[in-house]
Amino acid sequence: MKLKTEDVRFRGDGRLVNAYVAMPAGEGRHPALIVVSEIWGLVDHIREVARRFAQEGYLTLAPDLYTGELKEAMSPSNIMAGMMFLRDAPPEVQRDPSRLQGRLSELSSGQQSAIRTLMRVMSPEQREAFAWDLVGAVEYLASRPDVQADRVGSLGFCMGGGLTGRLATLTPRLGAAVIFYGENPPLEAVAAIRCPVLALYGAEDHRITDTVPDLVEAMEREGKDFDHHVYPAAKHAFFNDTGPNFDPEAAADAWIRVLAFLDRALKGRAG
Repeated sequence: MKLKTEDVRFRGDGRLVNAYVAMPAGEGRHPALIVVSEIWGLVDHIREVARRFAQEGYLTLAPDLYTGELKEAMSPSNIMAGMMFLRDAPPEVQRDPSRLQGRLSELSSGQQSAIRTLMRVMSPEQREAFAWDLVGAVEYLASRPDVQADRVGSLGFCMGGGLTGRLATLTPRLGAAVIFYGENPPLEAVAAIRCPVLALYGAEDHRITDTVPDLVEAMEREGKDFDHHVYPAAKHAFFNDTGPNFDPEAAADAWIRVLAFLDRALKGRAG
């Protein structure tokens, strides 16, 4: 299938957000899908995933959540430096802001700036702002003449998976949510979810997957349309074929599950 692509801007949480759009060629309205990135941002891998879904008939939008002041600071090298710093800090240091600041003060000013930016992006306040940006993305897609306004979904990886889960609690207009190894949405907000949700995890990704039973319990208690699957030998980011944890078998199975789920939720076809 031939595709068209374009760069757009949409109104997010009090700001304009850049985004990449991939769409099937031809006239008419299409179901739409927001593709939300890992912490690496809008990289080529995410653009390729957006094109893959466009090949399946979805008009896809991949937002650049680092539009503006975060763009330069959230470079891959700075993100990696920040992640290594946090990974190497003992848990008791990570939990103690004063001790963490002490560790930071030992670094160069450039390193400190990069790490502080990453910590800001990982903060609950910034994640909440990103989630409201995605509410704007839903509204933008629903307003397009080439989109079926009542068939807009979201799919996200890692940070984007957590944001997709939160997005599902913020807007009743979302038609489907797919969470790839993302943190749970606030469990007290699960009652607000109106769309079906599919979640996919790696068993070796304990930081994320060990919390899944809490989400399962909350979804069952509220009677939500929720399906999840844990891949026994998979690690975090198992779907990313450009990363070290890529698991071809798990990724291939996840792709099949996601397409069947979206067919049901956004195209109205039985899987």
